[in-house]
Amino acid sequence: MRTEPLFFEPVFKERIWGGTELTSFGYDIPSDKTGECWAFAAHSNGQSIVKNGELKGLALGELWESHRSLFGNVEGDRFPLLTKILDANQDLSVQVHPNDEYAYLHENKELGKTECWYVIDCKESAEIIYGHNAKTKEELAEMIEQDKWDELLQRIKVKPGDFFFVPSGTIHAIGAGVTILETQQNSDTTYRVYDYNRKDADGKLRELHLEKSIEVTKVPSVHATTNTQHWKVDDLKVARFIECHYFTVEKWDINGTARLKQEKPFILVSVIKGNGKLIHEGNSYCFKKGDHFLLPADFGEYDVVGDAEMIAASL
Repeated sequence: MRTEPLFFEPVFKERIWGGTELTSFGYDIPSDKTGECWAFAAHSNGQSIVKNGELKGLALGELWESHRSLFGNVEGDRFPLLTKILDANQDLSVQVHPNDEYAYLHENKELGKTECWYVIDCKESAEIIYGHNAKTKEELAEMIEQDKWDELLQRIKVKPGDFFFVPSGTIHAIGAGVTILETQQNSDTTYRVYDYNRKDADGKLRELHLEKSIEVTKVPSVHATTNTQHWKVDDLKVARFIECHYFTVEKWDINGTARLKQEKPFILVSVIKGNGKLIHEGNSYCFKKGDHFLLPADFGEYDVVGDAEMIAASL
């Protein structure tokens, strides 16, 4: 089998808060309420599909099961990561995610959900909810019960290029007018704390998960700090935002040419701006904004040429 980058066809999810911003990535979206592009997905709720080479047509989950060598023979009963681009045309619900132990016990052996966000674009006044002001579980429950949302929730103004690490147990929400790339554990478990009394298509208030939310929320709230590391390889600028138990996430800015070497079990690369090409063993692979490709374990040395910005995730 030829060693080559594997490009993936995303899965799109319509959401009550979605919009049309994902068309700016060149996608043919299903409606004007499209909220999520699942770029690298191997979950029962969505599988991204290989669209090039000898493995064309296979789902990411199938590759994980039958071609584990592509992923450096990493152990595990499921692919560990999920990459999304989110278009928050309206405010997302205020939510919190469980850790691995809680999700395994209460969500049919699902993984927990620690995630991180890179702000691709946003409106000038955009903000996120990140953390809360309760000092005890009792105070948290009381403020939720009494709808003291302005007192409880911590809001942060955002701008393009911002990065946020969102460990499980963190109350959070993406605000209207924000487009982010999210790298997370391979989980679709979300506990909704508050949803602005919005109704679904059937006219019913959307379900909340208050008991579980209070159980899993970390109290008091702590903002997870990150220490971005910067370096340069030829004409490629690298910013490593986070390196934790679940993932390592970097931003690659290429303006020219760089010689790199793939030394991870695998790397997931999402192109968020510009275009370019990979040159590997005499073969050239073009990429553009909106593309998502996986560099397998034995990819070795390669050249990146172009003018582009990418988010790269690995273990």
